[in-house]
Amino acid sequence: MESVFGEPPTNGLASSASNSRLNNESQLSSPNTGESSFELTHTGESGEAQMVDVSPKESSKRTAIAVCKVILGKKVFDLVLANQMAKGDVLTVAKIAGITAAKQTSNLIPLCHNISLSHVQVDLRLNHEDFSVTIEGEAASTGKTGVEMEAMTAVSIAGLTVYDMCKAASKDIAITDVRLMHKSGGKSGEYWWTQ
Repeated sequence: MESVFGEPPTNGLASSASNSRLNNESQLSSPNTGESSFELTHTGESGEAQMVDVSPKESSKRTAIAVCKVILGKKVFDLVLANQMAKGDVLTVAKIAGITAAKQTSNLIPLCHNISLSHVQVDLRLNHEDFSVTIEGEAASTGKTGVEMEAMTAVSIAGLTVYDMCKAASKDIAITDVRLMHKSGGKSGEYWWTQ
């Protein structure tokens, strides 16, 4: 672990954290793990956090779709369905919050690039069978880095907004299954969630 000023700390606690990190790094790169070799792009040669330099990359059209689920329970679900929550229209406010969040991703997640989004869409669907809301977020851009984090930020903040709008009626609300469903563009190409 390095101090803010670049000098390694000398106390025992920091030294043990540094040794622990070095041991973990050597385990990650060990050829005996059976995994293919990989590289963490947000860490420098000595393990420090860094923003990835995307300047050598080619620009391409990039899209990402993420989802999450908010489990409301019957009582809250019925209130949301009837648009009877005291704070107002839950689904509309959450939709706007998700779109706004996607545009603010680089302010929320320190090593994300500030990118120009060409499209953000957030859809919320009520599910009668399990008294939940499914949230789907899509982000698109043409540039040198992907939009996965923007799509995942959109659904996460939309889910938190649903919670905030409904928490007066119940604290038994769960935000679950935040995940990337699809991405396209860039060097790694197409990805689909298959589990």
